[in-house]
Amino acid sequence: MKPSADQLRARAEAASAALPALMLSAERLAAALVAGAHGQRRAGTGEDFWQYRPATAGDTARSIDWRRSARSDGQFVRDREAQVAQSAALWVSGAAGMDYAGGEDRPSKRDRADLLALALAMALLAGSERVALTGQPPRPGRLQAERIAEALIARQALDGDEDAPPAEALRPGQRVVLFDDFLGDPQPVLDYLGRAASLGVQGVLMQVLDPDEEGFPWGGAVLFRSASGALRHDTRDAAGLRDAYLARLAERRELLQRAALTAGWHFGSHDTAAPPAQALLWLWSVLEG
Repeated sequence: MKPSADQLRARAEAASAALPALMLSAERLAAALVAGAHGQRRAGTGEDFWQYRPATAGDTARSIDWRRSARSDGQFVRDREAQVAQSAALWVSGAAGMDYAGGEDRPSKRDRADLLALALAMALLAGSERVALTGQPPRPGRLQAERIAEALIARQALDGDEDAPPAEALRPGQRVVLFDDFLGDPQPVLDYLGRAASLGVQGVLMQVLDPDEEGFPWGGAVLFRSASGALRHDTRDAAGLRDAYLARLAERRELLQRAALTAGWHFGSHDTAAPPAQALLWLWSVLEG
């Protein structure tokens, strides 16, 4: 059913009210990181010293470091590290299940994923990178952070339990970070990783879960259903399902971690009860590594 004008207006007002809080939280989180120049660890025209290497036939006399060469029998060139603007794409799942929060004192998985995505974008932008949500043109600068925040706030959650990153938006050489609970059908993600590997795209899978999904605290009679209501399971002994659930969760993580490793990606997980700075620091370290 198409939303009414009043419903659209209410959504717009809610989005406008949420934007400053998200921006402020992400700015504080990003400020914990030192976003310097992003070296590529290869010879180039940057300013940072990388390594000395023996001079070859193609090197000019001007490129030789004569002071270093004087300390040995050979001639050496002082390589500098290439520092070029990189491109990063971020995707946050819109699946209905991302709105789950197991307690009033916890953020929903979507809220935490939005915060991490925006804070990471701000840190990368501060390092002169070009960043965007998947499918959008990557741009540098402060204004781009505001565009990303507005897009995250304004988007509507899907009615269904499944969502998948758009493989057609992949571009050679870019880096991608996917935020999801990865509890749905894993095949679209596996296909995406295969496509990414074929294009030389590197990235990170960040699984965001609620503590209830990590520990399965339920017991007794419980009706489980997916956020969309499409899946339901009624049990009189929820505690009896705990071991099987935890084993399935471990299997899913192993599958994703193995697929990520094969594609040259990283896989990480984050509990919404944990400080977001921990997840952001890990994301930064694997992207910069």
